[in-house]
Amino acid sequence: MRTVFIFPAMEQAAVVALLDRLSPGQRHPWLMDGCLYGNLTSEDEYLYLDWEPEAVQGLSRACGRRPSWVLQVDVSGRVDGTVEVRRLTLALLTQGGIAMDDYSDHPWTADEIARDVVVDGLRFFDFRTHHERTRLTQ
Repeated sequence: MRTVFIFPAMEQAAVVALLDRLSPGQRHPWLMDGCLYGNLTSEDEYLYLDWEPEAVQGLSRACGRRPSWVLQVDVSGRVDGTVEVRRLTLALLTQGGIAMDDYSDHPWTADEIARDVVVDGLRFFDFRTHHERTRLTQ
């Protein structure tokens, strides 16, 4: 599984309502587009457990605070998932917020995702380039 972390500026209840519309009758996790599995996670000892300190600091700077909850979206490895991840992420960031993925520590804005911006050689959810770089350095 590949993972995207979405920190929307909207209220958590609005996120739940949107996910319920996208995935009627399916919660914990929400299953969207047949390949995205979303779970809300609140800040506790586990939310940032596997994060590098620099990534948490960058996220906190981008958000103006350390977010207390996140929508963690796992993407099935059996499909590409890029279109689905981008669509969901942009829907959740309409009022602002940040998304982060497994492939960089960059806090992505909706504008950067929509414009397909490249940061340090990677786009948002750019698993192909990341895997190619990893393969070349081994």
